[in-house]
Formats: sequence, C-alpha cells, structure tokens
Amino acid sequence: MRSIAFLIAGLIVGALAMYLYSGAGAPEDGEQAAQTAAPDEAGQPAAPDAAAQPAGERKVRWKLASAYSSELPIIGELIARFIDNLAVMSGGDIEIRYFEPNALVPPLEIFDAVSQGSVDAGYATPGFWAGKDPALQLFASVPFGPAAPEYMAWIYRGGGRELLDELYAAHNLKSLLCMILPPEASGWFRNEISSPDDLKGLKMRFFALGARVMEKLGVSTQLLAPGDIYPALELGTIDATELSSPAIDRNLGFHEIAKHYYFPGWHQQSTWAEVMFNLDNWNALGPRHRRTIEVACGDAVRDALSFGEAAQVPAMEFLAGEGVQFHRWSPEMLETFAAAWDEVAAEESAANENFARAWESLKAFRERYATWRELGYL
Repeated sequence: MRSIAFLIAGLIVGALAMYLYSGAGAPEDGEQAAQTAAPDEAGQPAAPDAAAQPAGERKVRWKLASAYSSELPIIGELIARFIDNLAVMSGGDIEIRYFEPNALVPPLEIFDAVSQGSVDAGYATPGFWAGKDPALQLFASVPFGPAAPEYMAWIYRGGGRELLDELYAAHNLKSLLCMILPPEASGWFRNEISSPDDLKGLKMRFFALGARVMEKLGVSTQLLAPGDIYPALELGTIDATELSSPAIDRNLGFHEIAKHYYFPGWHQQSTWAEVMFNLDNWNALGPRHRRTIEVACGDAVRDALSFGEAAQVPAMEFLAGEGVQFHRWSPEMLETFAAAWDEVAAEESAANENFARAWESLKAFRERYATWRELGYL
C-alpha cells in the first residue's frame, strides 16, 4: 500500500511540474504586464504603457487652426476655455494646441486643410463655407431667423444636427457647434442710411446669406476674415462692414472710421461657431474621448450665450463715448430686407438640393414652434 501511495504522489508532482513548465494557466500578456509592472518612485504601481490602452483612448495631441483671434472678446476668449476644459476633463489625455489666424493656414482655407488632414481641427463658422455647400450657411445664421433658444432646439432636438453631420461627412469632416452668439449689429456705415436707395453702389463686407440679400439691394459684397476688415475699411476697399455684436466689434476699431452703427442685425439674430475635426481622426477616438469633447462643447455654448448677453452694454457705453451714433432700422428698411430674403431663400432652394432640405427642415420646425413662441413669451 505504501508503494502505491508513493507512486500516486509521484504522478501528481510530475503532472504539476509539467503544467507549470508548459506555461498553462499563465496570465494573459496584458494581465502579466499589469501584475509585474515596476512600482514608481512613490512605491505605487506604474501606469499601463500607452500602447496597452485601447487605440481610441490613447493621448490626443492635435493642432487647431482658428479663424478668430484669441484676443477677440467672447468668440476668441472662449475657445481658450474650451481647450483648457478638454485638458482638465480628460486628465491631460486630450491636448489641443491653438494657432492664431494665418499661423497654420488662412482662415478661409481651414475647411480644406482639416478635410485633407493637413490640420487636425479648425475653429470657424459654417457660414464661411458657402462655396463648399450653400446649405452649411443655414447652420451658422439665418436672416430673420430664430433667436438662440429656438435655434438650439432645432439643432439638438429638431433634426438639425443629423443634417449637419451628413453634410460634413461628405467632406470628411465632423463639426461640433460649440458656441452660439446673441444678435449682431447690422453694420457700420460712414454715412447715414435713410432709404434703400442709399445702399446702392456701396462696397461692403457682409456675411453668408445676408450678403445675398444685400446684393439684391445693389450692394457689392465680399467676405473678409475678421483681421482683414479694418485695413480694407481704412483703405477704402470697402465702404461699410458688419462683423458681430458691439462687444466684439469694439475691439476691431471700426468706430474710428465709420460712426453710424445700425440695429437690429436682421441677418444674424443668433450665430453658431464650430470646431471642426478631420472625420478620420474623430472616428478613431474612443467613446470616452468623444463624450469629453462633446461635453466641453456644450459648456462653451452656455458660456458664449451668457457672456455674449452680459458683455454688450459696457461695449455700447464705450462706443457711445467714442461718438458712435446708434440707429434702428425703420420698418420700411426691415420690410425691404425681408422681401429680398424671401427671394434669396427661394432661389437658393431651387439651385441646391441640400439647401432645400435644410431650409424646409428649419421652416417646418419654426412653423410648429411658433405656437409656443407666441404664447409662451412676453
């Protein structure tokens, strides 16, 4: 019996030795790395190697080309906050380096640079890209269009965002609408505008769909990046300009040349700015990184709207002190602008299928929303 017991024990020991020698039961490579990682100087286990992280959650180090100077109030200041929020919220995993206008590419070339992947991301507005797809202008601002809450409702809950994704995907881009601005001023003029006839023959910097309206009224328009407007106005290349709201305009010095400042900004009752990403880069991100960027973007929307409203009165007080005259368009002028816009919307819809789809979507939403707008608000 004793010999049998020794034989059984020997077989068990031998089997165990073979098992260990063959490596069976050893931890997986990733588990082994985690278990055997050398501790750091503080005696804590070292962090897993970056290569061991899921591909979509590795550190992001991107360059962003901006159409707007970081010194511009609201629209410039808040992009810096957006970038800082990304770094903090991601624990340093998402770092985006901001470049001033023209440092990487000229502002109006950002679309192509990001689409092609020569630049990782861009900061601009969809209204700059009419030459790529006229429909994109409807995701920036709309003449006689919605105020910010209604515009946000269409984008986030009314199908606007899905349309925007579709339009940009055709160009290998992902756009996040990351800031919405309050109503703009209608423009700076050297001389007072008393009737539609006073507009005829003027050369004016104007934005997106509003420019098409002004052209209907005899104005020669061109789209200039913000930093190019003052020199053009000073040299007489343009006679008048619009850009944004008083809080932003005051820093660009237009009041030094043109003293007549008109309201309301019928062409931009609210305006979106965007952060664009190369679509291949965006699709390579994991869900955590994507959600972090989207949440930081949402915070920027809140900040832009509240900051934009709060900053206007101090700016207007400053401009009044500089001799600027504020004017409100007469009912006749507003009716003239509105009639011209109706013509433009019909022409753009007939000429471009994407514009027609986006315009019908927005119009249908606004028609239903009107019940709430008229009953719910004073």
